[in-house]
Amino acid sequence: MTSAATADVVARLRRLDSCAVSDACDRLGLADRVVTGLAPLTGPAHVAGRVVTVELGPWTGGGGGSHLCAAATDSATADDVIVVAHHGRTDCAGWGGNLSRAARARGAAATIVDGAARDIDESRTVGHPVFASAATPRTARGRTEEVAWGGPVAIGGVAVNQGDYVVADSTGIVFVPAAQIDAVLAAAEAIAAKEAAMAGALDAGQPVSDVMGRDYETMLHPNA
Repeated sequence: MTSAATADVVARLRRLDSCAVSDACDRLGLADRVVTGLAPLTGPAHVAGRVVTVELGPWTGGGGGSHLCAAATDSATADDVIVVAHHGRTDCAGWGGNLSRAARARGAAATIVDGAARDIDESRTVGHPVFASAATPRTARGRTEEVAWGGPVAIGGVAVNQGDYVVADSTGIVFVPAAQIDAVLAAAEAIAAKEAAMAGALDAGQPVSDVMGRDYETMLHPNA
C-alpha cells in the first residue's frame, strides 16, 4: 500500500517535468541522474513514481520457472514505476503485453526498460506507459532471464535503487535517490516557478533577450 507521504511526493513530482527535476539535481550538485535515449513507445506520457527494480541477464537455462518481471509486477502498488535493467539489449524484449496488463491492474504508473520491449500496441490499448530504447517482437524466451528484483541496478549508466523516485516524459528520464527527494522537490518547484514566470513574460511579448538574461544563466546556482 502506498503511504500518504509517498503519495504526496509522487503528486508533487507529477507536477514537474524532467527538465525542472534535472535542473534541481544540477543545483544541488548531485551526480548525473539523467537517462536519455529511452522514449515513451506507447505514446506521449508524463509519469512519476517510486521505483521497483528488476535485473535481467543472459539466458542460462535457469529462471526458476517464473516469468521475468512477474514478482516485481505483483509487488507493485499505486504510484510505483517498474524499472527493468535490460542492459541496453534490443535483440529480445525485456517487457511485454501481459506484464503491462498486470501492472495496470496493480495501479503501477509505468514501466521503464533499459533495452527493448514488445507488445507496444497492447500496452497502449490497456493504458500502461512503456519507456524503452526500442521495440521488438522477439521473445525473451531462451534469450534472457530474471537475475533478481528489488535490488540496485544501473539504467543508462545511472545507479538506481528500489524505493528511489523517477520522473519520465518525452524529453528524458530523471532518477532521484530517496534520501534527496525532499531537497530535489523543493529546488525543482522553485525552478519551475521561475520558468513559468519567464514563459508568461514571453507570452506577453517581452523580448527573449530580456527574459532569458543573467537571472536565467544563474538560476542553477546553489544560492539562487
